[in-house]
Amino acid sequence: MPPIVPTGPATARSLTGVAPEILLSLSGASGILAPARSAVLFVIDGLGALQLRAHAGHARRLAAAGGKKDVARSVFPSTTAAALSSILTGADPGRHGLVGYRVLDPAQGRVINQLSGYERDGLDPMTWQRRPTVFERAVAEGRRAFTVGLAEYARSGLTAAILRGAEYVASDEVRARVRLAYELAAAEPGALVYCYLPEIDKAGHRHGVDSAEWIAALEEVDAAFAAPVPPGVGAIVTADHGMIDVPRHRHVLLQDGDPRLDGVAHLGGEPRLLHVYLEPGADAAAAAAVWSAESGRSADVATRDEAISAGLFGTVDDEVRARIGDLLVAARGAWAFYDDRLEDKRPQGMIGQHGSISPEEVTVPLLRLGAYAA
Repeated sequence: MPPIVPTGPATARSLTGVAPEILLSLSGASGILAPARSAVLFVIDGLGALQLRAHAGHARRLAAAGGKKDVARSVFPSTTAAALSSILTGADPGRHGLVGYRVLDPAQGRVINQLSGYERDGLDPMTWQRRPTVFERAVAEGRRAFTVGLAEYARSGLTAAILRGAEYVASDEVRARVRLAYELAAAEPGALVYCYLPEIDKAGHRHGVDSAEWIAALEEVDAAFAAPVPPGVGAIVTADHGMIDVPRHRHVLLQDGDPRLDGVAHLGGEPRLLHVYLEPGADAAAAAAVWSAESGRSADVATRDEAISAGLFGTVDDEVRARIGDLLVAARGAWAFYDDRLEDKRPQGMIGQHGSISPEEVTVPLLRLGAYAA
């Protein structure tokens, strides 16, 4: 058993099961959700259950929709590319293949960005993400499927990878997005509608949780849910991950001469969860021992084999295995790891972060509205 053990409520449902259950509810076959005439899945990027609970006074509608037990568990790593893909395919990262933020493309021998690097890094989103989406399954059943999101994401590679099968409806205003989602569900019996709300995540990265900007974004999103759920429509509100603030003095800056970098070919992942890719022939167990000794209480370390054996990525397909780092370095507490050899220091200005295994990052709300709340 590796020392990387995700925390959070053991009884919480996995995010991977949410969308498949919604689809089953449309035919009355879900054992968890009540039957619904049509359905909306809202994903509030970056809103962890612990952050919602701590700021309930700024989110009275969302907070009132569920209690402490109305939570789900994000995937490993707790990052947007992996978690959104799992939500929208119903598969673990080891199956759909988006196993982190920046990961190695074995065919090219270089690290690529799974959020924004499809065009730049030469990835085919139709094959890189390896599983059918819930929208494709809905369409195969004769249903209409819609995504309501920001206009800038309408033609992105990630959209093609994880939203294929859905008709994209663009809106850049939060309340309008929620309203549009409900209108589409009301107008199309049997429809599956997905609505993406990234404002809280963006504010958290730039300004941190508890900042005035983060609270303003939370209030804006909460206000959007004043819109009534149409009769017969079931709605689920969840998130891909939570967030934790990392102060500057908790940055681990990896520089030339650091023994942790000996034998390292590439660093991937993100500051809270590194994928460490070693040179061919390097001893992963020995490298893990170095990382553990040098990092001390700031991180937990596992080899790829340990992580896969423990099921951290779920079942891992053979084609996905090489995308995972030879080592996984999961930041503890409020720590983050940066490759300080890079010229671009802008990522070090990020305050709110995620990707690791803390309850703040892993535990997300799972709220039922409309027909699902009955």
